Amino acid sequence: MVDVTVMGAGAFGLSVAWACAKRGAKVRVIDPNGVGAGASGGLVGALAPHTPENWNVKKAFQFQSLIMAEGWWAEVEAAGGVSAGYGRTGRIQPIRDAHALTLAKARAESAKALWQGKALWEVVPQDSLGDWAPISPTGWLIHDTLTGRMFPRRACAALAAALRAKGAEITKEGRPQGKVVWATGYEGLLALSEEMGKAVGNGVKGQAALLRLDQSQAPQLFADAVHIVPHADGTVAIGSTSEREFDDATSTDAQLDEVLARAYAAVPALKDAEVIERWAGVRPRAKSRAPMLGEHPTRSGEFIANGGFKIGFGMGPKAGEVMADLVLESKDAVPDAFRPEASL
Repeated sequence: MVDVTVMGAGAFGLSVAWACAKRGAKVRVIDPNGVGAGASGGLVGALAPHTPENWNVKKAFQFQSLIMAEGWWAEVEAAGGVSAGYGRTGRIQPIRDAHALTLAKARAESAKALWQGKALWEVVPQDSLGDWAPISPTGWLIHDTLTGRMFPRRACAALAAALRAKGAEITKEGRPQGKVVWATGYEGLLALSEEMGKAVGNGVKGQAALLRLDQSQAPQLFADAVHIVPHADGTVAIGSTSEREFDDATSTDAQLDEVLARAYAAVPALKDAEVIERWAGVRPRAKSRAPMLGEHPTRSGEFIANGGFKIGFGMGPKAGEVMADLVLESKDAVPDAFRPEASL
């Protein structure tokens, strides 16, 4: 007998399934496309925090999840024997002008309180970080120690292995049994919008590239709105676009070329690296711009975990535990800003 069925094997679905399986629940994950087949099977894996200012529920939830991440991924890897490529390697950002420099210093002070001494946001001179540092017009950089990285498709494989080690079933077809959690990505948000007769979410396409360059111990970079993420396997991911309108969900085009050009301009050390993969996928974005967690708005007695958008893996550890509380113990700790009603 299955206690919990999770519909969807992406970041949120697998995180919820893992949190339930750890507590002894018999779990079934159903996804007709397989594990990590959608946006969760991508390349970038930037587990980056929001800025430490104007604190709100979403930022606090994400902070707690990022702090949980190291132990959470270690437990996943130990259970299934597959690496997610996780590392809390930090992040570097250039500072473009005097106003941004003043703001960065103010945020450094805010981080001391908001990040509770568990991570740093600091302003450092560019020449302290060598050739990997992005070009900064002011000669100063932001360095934070909260940002982490993992390789999304490897993370999905690691979660799947851990689930199977706990006796969970992962299948492309099957009948939902027990408590049901819908984590069906952007297509699920579109279906829910159609069912309710109004938009509650959509899909935003992102294109990314993978380069062969070993900077596995280096921090990730965020420069000119581009994420540059060194992975543990000797590759560097670069992304991504944000496309509200698109014809082909999986094609790459000149928009990715432009992202790569911005990355090369910011970090000349990337220019000679071989591009070994170009990738595109569609990320689920709830209307509220926050994750959609809680009781399903149209399926009585069932649940939803969707809308991870660009921070699904970063939110995954905390979202999985909160949903397991709700599904298994009827303990509702979902922030109001994350409830489906926030997008209705």
